[in-house]
Amino acid sequence: MMNENFSIKHIFGLKVRDLRLERGFSFQELAAESGLSVSYLSEIEKGKKYPKGDKIMQLAQALGVSYDNLVSLQVSKKLQPVIKLLQSEFFKEFPLELFGLDAQKIIELISVSPEKINAFINSIQVLSRNYEMGQEHFYYSALRSYQEMHDNYFADLEKAASEFRQQHKVEEIAPGIEVLERILKEDFNVNIDREELAQYEALKHLRSFYKSSEKQLLINVGLNEAQERFLIARELGFQFLKLRIRPNETPPQKEYQFEGILNNYKASYFSAALLMPEKEVVNDTKDFAAQTDWNEKKLLSYLDKYKATPEMIMQRLTNLLPIYSGIKDLFFLRFLGTDDFSTYELTKELHLSRNHNPHGNSLNEHYCRRWISISLIKELRSVQRLKHSNDYLAGIQISQYHNTSDEYLCLTIAFPNVSNPNESMSVTIGCYIDEALRSRIKFLDDKKIKSRIVNTTCERCALTNCNDRIAPPYHIEAMEKQELVTKAISELNGE
Repeated sequence: MMNENFSIKHIFGLKVRDLRLERGFSFQELAAESGLSVSYLSEIEKGKKYPKGDKIMQLAQALGVSYDNLVSLQVSKKLQPVIKLLQSEFFKEFPLELFGLDAQKIIELISVSPEKINAFINSIQVLSRNYEMGQEHFYYSALRSYQEMHDNYFADLEKAASEFRQQHKVEEIAPGIEVLERILKEDFNVNIDREELAQYEALKHLRSFYKSSEKQLLINVGLNEAQERFLIARELGFQFLKLRIRPNETPPQKEYQFEGILNNYKASYFSAALLMPEKEVVNDTKDFAAQTDWNEKKLLSYLDKYKATPEMIMQRLTNLLPIYSGIKDLFFLRFLGTDDFSTYELTKELHLSRNHNPHGNSLNEHYCRRWISISLIKELRSVQRLKHSNDYLAGIQISQYHNTSDEYLCLTIAFPNVSNPNESMSVTIGCYIDEALRSRIKFLDDKKIKSRIVNTTCERCALTNCNDRIAPPYHIEAMEKQELVTKAISELNGE
């Protein structure tokens, strides 16, 4: 991570390089003027060395500026975005080492062509403003990249969950709330309160809040058993892993630095690993994949076995399928739908290995209604309205992308949104279909599984016979118009 001295050294180096180029000096010429060696000047510009006062004076005289000007943190206009980046919270808080990045190398890259970096940074800032993207958006994107780099499997967290079970003598496959609450209170001195949070009308959408000063976990009313178990197990994760920098509220309501976001993910991963033991889930997955017929009830039965939410089950599969089944070309999607069947929002996504669609976007486009992720939400909403039922629905679909040979086996569970009775959600895990997948999942050849051609959004889809379309293909029309313009210009040029 960046520290103050690291930042000052590089600001100084960038200023020296900027002034050298402005004066038209080569390294050899500046060396001759200043009396410093070429290699030493190179290390100064790269931020590796910060010269002593007498050498700074020699440099200032050679470059035609005052000593105070050279050592000040004031920089030219073209360097300001670069310096802003060096001094930003990103470099101070972001753990580059997690991605195998060396901050020194990044700064050296910046020092080679600050003007180009300047333009790049300005472009990112403009895009961020236009799409209302804050710093936390970049951190969450970085977290997803971190998950994808590791196939969303972390052996150290799996080991920690296993050690926790042994140390605290947790023998049940799916320990109940009473067991988890007792361990949290007796072994970590954290009490649970289920009344205080409900007293705040403005916080009724929160699921939990951790009062660190009093070591209390406040849990909101209205949550089901599976949600409570996850929250308590996650708090056990925070405590057992000693993760001090963290969001206290669920879901997070303000911007957090990357370490807090990463720790929140680690505690959540620990919770899932504790509540759904690795070996047990792997055995169930192999048994499920060995079935020759698609069985909706068998999939839903795992919710009862592990006392888990649909999202916990699907997320757990993204942890273990790549490692134990070799299924690495997969994605996870979570959609939120409203009661009037008009709005569907992609609220969480994870893509491993391939560049799957759909991706979250800020363009206010309409996601393809042919995805089972959306059609199952619509079906659930209809069942609830007509039968007043809150049952889960499970479904399966082979999704083939329009104008491609890419096919994905999509398993989806739709369920009510506990926090808002006018909304329902769906979670989907999709696996790229190839010969390897066919050999591992026997029910893939079940004739009852429907296949549908899908796309990302209506605005980007060229399908003409789609009864599910709810918006014109604006993007396709714009591309076709541009192709006509390009063709006409070519004809004018005699090409």
